[in-house]
Amino acid sequence: MMALPLFALLMLAEATLTSLRGRNVYALKDFGGSMSQLGINIGVRLAIGGALIGLHVFLYQFRIFEVPAGPWGWLLTFIVIDFVFYWYHRASHRVRFFWCAHVVHHSSKHMNLGTALRQSPTGPFTKALFYWPLPLLGFDPFVIASAGALATLYGFWTHTEVVTKLWAPLEWLFVTPSHHRSHHGSNPEYVDKNYGNFLIIWDRLFGTFEPERAPVRYGLISNIHTYNPLKIAFAEWARLLRDSWHAHSVNNLWKLWLMPPRAQPETLVQPESNPN
Repeated sequence: MMALPLFALLMLAEATLTSLRGRNVYALKDFGGSMSQLGINIGVRLAIGGALIGLHVFLYQFRIFEVPAGPWGWLLTFIVIDFVFYWYHRASHRVRFFWCAHVVHHSSKHMNLGTALRQSPTGPFTKALFYWPLPLLGFDPFVIASAGALATLYGFWTHTEVVTKLWAPLEWLFVTPSHHRSHHGSNPEYVDKNYGNFLIIWDRLFGTFEPERAPVRYGLISNIHTYNPLKIAFAEWARLLRDSWHAHSVNNLWKLWLMPPRAQPETLVQPESNPN
């Protein structure tokens, strides 16, 4: 939250630059939708942030290993967090329960720094399910928090069309705006690709890398048509609960919650769902 003034300044610069180039990447209603999700997300984080750190502190006393303090320990923590984020992000696209939170971030048809702040109010809860083992493995909770904050700052700048492609070695190793534009694409070749936040090598290692070639169509395969903050935040959760109510068996129920959004039981897929 301390970085919000910097984010605002960068968004203003991006809007000015793209406008001078004859292509404003911001749309007022869409930007308002993104900011509404940011506001709700901040409220949730303020409400539960202390509890999450407290949980990590509690678990840390039962740690199995001891990650050394100092710069090398901090760097190791940052890399491990990036690795965990890759799997959390991948699950957020491949498991419908997690997708219900993550769909908010992909619901904009525009790619700009404002879209980076379009974060789900339920995201902090789903993300916590992946990060709680870290203090048990010996990672200091406060180092986790500081490394995570830096990772979040890095992820902000990759949401832009202003930066094209970087020097090839940087494109090979790090997540760049080009990689992340692909990730936000609804083109068939871009769906479920480029999950990394800082290092793109995880995608290269695990077969989910796709370079940006064709022009990117941003948004969902079936885009939402609302700027209502509550609908943006909770519509997919409502669909999941509605589908669950109509599930004909326990087998269908677990498929609804745990299978990919586009691999749901055919009898329960709703025409207005937003799989991506």
